[in-house]
Amino acid sequence: MADQPNNAAPATNDERAQRRLRRQALIDAGVNPYPIRATVTAHAAELEERYADLEDGGVTEDVYSLTGRIRAFRKQGKIAFIVIEDCTAQIQLFCRVNDLPEADWALLGNLDLGDVIGATGAVIRTKRGQLSLAPTHLEILSKSLRPLPEKFHGLTDREVRYRQRYVDLIMNADVRETFRKRSQIISLIRRYMEADGYMEVETPMMHAILGGANAKPFVTHFNALDRDFYLRIATELPLKRCIVGGLERVFEIGRQFRNEGMDLTHNPEFTSMEAYCAYSDLDGMKALTEGLFKTIAREVCGCEEGHEVITYQGQEVDMSGTWASRPLADIASEVVGEKIDMDTPIEHLRELCEKHGIEPQDNWGAGKLLFELYDELGEQTIVNPTFVCDYPEEVSPLSKRKDEDPRLTDRFELVICGHEYANAFSELNDPVDQAGRFAEQVAAKGFGDDEAMGYDYDYVRALEYGMPPAGGIGYGIDRMVMLFCDAPAIRDVLLFPAMKPETITRADIASQLPETTDGTAASVDALADDAENGAANEAAAAGRGAEAPALKTGLSREQAFELLKQYNEDPFHIAHGQTLEGLMRYYAAQFDPANVEFWGQVGLLHDLDWEKFQDEVQHTVKAAEILAEAGAKPELARAIQTHNSDNNPDLPAPGCKMECVLFACDELSGLIQAACLMRPSKSVMDFEVKSLKKKFKDKRFAAGCNRDVIRRGAELMGMELDELFADVIEAMKAIQPTCDGVS
Repeated sequence: MADQPNNAAPATNDERAQRRLRRQALIDAGVNPYPIRATVTAHAAELEERYADLEDGGVTEDVYSLTGRIRAFRKQGKIAFIVIEDCTAQIQLFCRVNDLPEADWALLGNLDLGDVIGATGAVIRTKRGQLSLAPTHLEILSKSLRPLPEKFHGLTDREVRYRQRYVDLIMNADVRETFRKRSQIISLIRRYMEADGYMEVETPMMHAILGGANAKPFVTHFNALDRDFYLRIATELPLKRCIVGGLERVFEIGRQFRNEGMDLTHNPEFTSMEAYCAYSDLDGMKALTEGLFKTIAREVCGCEEGHEVITYQGQEVDMSGTWASRPLADIASEVVGEKIDMDTPIEHLRELCEKHGIEPQDNWGAGKLLFELYDELGEQTIVNPTFVCDYPEEVSPLSKRKDEDPRLTDRFELVICGHEYANAFSELNDPVDQAGRFAEQVAAKGFGDDEAMGYDYDYVRALEYGMPPAGGIGYGIDRMVMLFCDAPAIRDVLLFPAMKPETITRADIASQLPETTDGTAASVDALADDAENGAANEAAAAGRGAEAPALKTGLSREQAFELLKQYNEDPFHIAHGQTLEGLMRYYAAQFDPANVEFWGQVGLLHDLDWEKFQDEVQHTVKAAEILAEAGAKPELARAIQTHNSDNNPDLPAPGCKMECVLFACDELSGLIQAACLMRPSKSVMDFEVKSLKKKFKDKRFAAGCNRDVIRRGAELMGMELDELFADVIEAMKAIQPTCDGVS
């Protein structure tokens, strides 16, 4: 079939276009810019070490073949200097026209920074003292079609760094070192566990029943069984089945999946290690943990034995000696300023929670209330390694009760610098007790706890055969790597962290395609749809994408807008409502296309009652009455009320995506609009994140915009502040007419 144009636009970047031309020039000259293989007989760091004593101007007859990416390139008449970087270090190629075949010298004219090349030649040291390879042969191994980030500033944008980790690794040596250390740590953990008599095993990634932790799962569909399964949230229950079966010491390093938010220490997909030891208990798990962490400190961080002290984010962490063990209730007592424990009256524990900004649920008992006080207030006060012990049974469904007080369990969490690194139990092996606790978990689901476990009949059956006493522990590997690499965020130690989907345009895709195709390739439109909606399209094709019925407000858009104008005369308030309407419609198109109208009216009417009834606590309460009188559905009022739950705890808190978006956008959009009014253009179109960050830090500017509410909005969206800033600015640019108050 004859070649056909793919209707692709010219490359969107001039530099990319020029590199594509040079790629084609190589092909036209009979040079394959992407050969099958290359010869490597040495690496740069190896030669630096081997020839450290070679004198300036020294020449050897030792010939090596090296490969690497071009990081610097300078041509001067009949010589050229190329700096290449391999996985170990950089080295210079000292190219001379008389040393190279004509075709190899001509190759230099089509090379760019970022190209991967191979060179064969003798080792020399230049008169200026630079160790070099003098090539007698050059070859292109991979033509780079995109320019690397600018030399002096490198890749600094965190969003781009995480999304395009491959470029981050190219540009930042410290990032490469972090992931080398990560590999070293995981390898060291395996060796340590095996030396202690543990056997590594593998257990299923998909579970029919949710168990092993309290977490919200991802759900997938198993076509062969025509049944939904959970991606595992923990490896605990399968591993303890191994203990029942007589494998006395087992461990597994593997991925877990929890359908929850993202922040500095959480990623929905993460790595853990769980280990179980028959005939052991919490003391055994403490000894295992101290030994493992101290070994990593010595072998990865270079600490001396007996002085395992590291620094994490400016805090000195002393891991030497015997680590402290403290009851959870003691830490909670310390932070609330009075003695509290399981005997403290429930009503007083509730009062303490409310006093410290914790909203207790009706079904929480004393154990859960005590735990929340510790978890919200006490954990963050701990710096040096501490085993926090004696967790209430109410929050420990898989741990043995303590003999002296059955309301507490034989459990600890290891806390360092305010973060949990390990969770250990003396494992529950009474099948009747376990069945009862599973039943309690299922009851909790009935109260709306979407993190509660299911009833695992087979696991109880396994316990009925008899599981010996055992100690068990789980470690967050990613957090361990953060600790030993002094990384502030979990994304810094994950090669490919979870990110919100990237917006890829038709032009972006078209710029990557060949100029002609043989007619068998999909169209650019089909490729763009697949890039944006691939998973959703697959689910819909399988009949699993059926959407719930569209939400109804009970009002038309015109009725909603008239209602807004009836209770608001200030043009600013009306414009703000329109801005939020535009933002909500923008995000609904991404997250909930069936309910764009509902989302839009939530944004339009979110401050319906503010102008006439300016009461922070009662804000949106009056709005609910107004909406009911106008014939609106109660779902509309409920969604609106969530954005004021921080001022009125009687109002529902944000839960679904729509409510989180409203909370995140309301205060932040006001700050952005105020900042834009200070600019000569009065427009958001030339507004940048760095300008917003300055205004955000200046608390005197737009003082009415609550910075804490904006931070809380970022948490609800699972974003860092910079991410939320950039996202909402882009959304406001997309709805600029609405931002300007045009109806």
